Amino acid sequence: MIIPERLNEGDTIGVISPASPPNLQHLSHGAEWLNQLGFRVKSGNHTDYASGYLAGSDEERLEDFHQMFADDEVKAIVCSRGGYGSARFVDQIDFDFIRRHPKIFWGYSDITYLHTAIRQKTGLVTFHGPMLASDFGLPDVPILSKQLFSQLFQPTPLRYDEHVSKLNVLSGGSAEGTLVGGNLSLLVSSLGTPFEIDTKNKLLLIEDIGEQPYRVDNMLNQLRLAGKLKQASGFVIGDFRLDDSQNEETARLFDEVLRTYLGDKNKPAMSGFLIGHCQPHFAVPLGTEALLDTERKQLWIQPGIR
Repeated sequence: MIIPERLNEGDTIGVISPASPPNLQHLSHGAEWLNQLGFRVKSGNHTDYASGYLAGSDEERLEDFHQMFADDEVKAIVCSRGGYGSARFVDQIDFDFIRRHPKIFWGYSDITYLHTAIRQKTGLVTFHGPMLASDFGLPDVPILSKQLFSQLFQPTPLRYDEHVSKLNVLSGGSAEGTLVGGNLSLLVSSLGTPFEIDTKNKLLLIEDIGEQPYRVDNMLNQLRLAGKLKQASGFVIGDFRLDDSQNEETARLFDEVLRTYLGDKNKPAMSGFLIGHCQPHFAVPLGTEALLDTERKQLWIQPGIR
């Protein structure tokens, strides 16, 4: 495991768009927020560039990614937004270089593919958290979403319990393991590739947005058939925000799907975590040790910085 160094006031934070292009007004507001915290902001050459549904060509986005890791002035890299496209250049990443130049890497959604690849190829701890344009740049960002960014300033264990949100036990017990995962559809898309998610003895975090129950059923079944659910030590179920057509029947079916695949499997599983495409968004490090305890309804996570 490689734990990145903490942020200090006055440090430079690099901003990149490894997937889709951001809303430029929201990106500007997010950068202003970082400035107010006492950080300098350095944007990649293609951060605010749009090429259809991508923020530049694969080569351009990869170039920004590598340059931020190479820039000694940059102490942390925050993604502007997710969307689509990170996996298109993942096989061209110089993982040996990242291993030699570790630093904070922060994002979620489509960035899940990069989190998984970086951790499994280098051992670097990364952060699943709200992004600059799609989250921090929006009006009325919940204070908790902002407060969790402070985990980058001082090594402090995180505790998630029902003071944050109501938690639902699908399967009882407690388990320890490295916290891994992220966006469910991206985890499934890694199967059969050199970057296939490793869940053995891990606590698996899953979240997604806009997926109907039958789609979540399909994805969880694929993880089951690939042995990923059996290998995991426990399950942290984040937010699965559906579209505007959600109703009581949809919610019932969704709960039924989760219980079918993750309930009563002799390993702990809890849902209700505000982790994912939601506000507030509880940011967590991926690649550190964690403890899931359904009796106390708590998730403890070790610090992601040193």
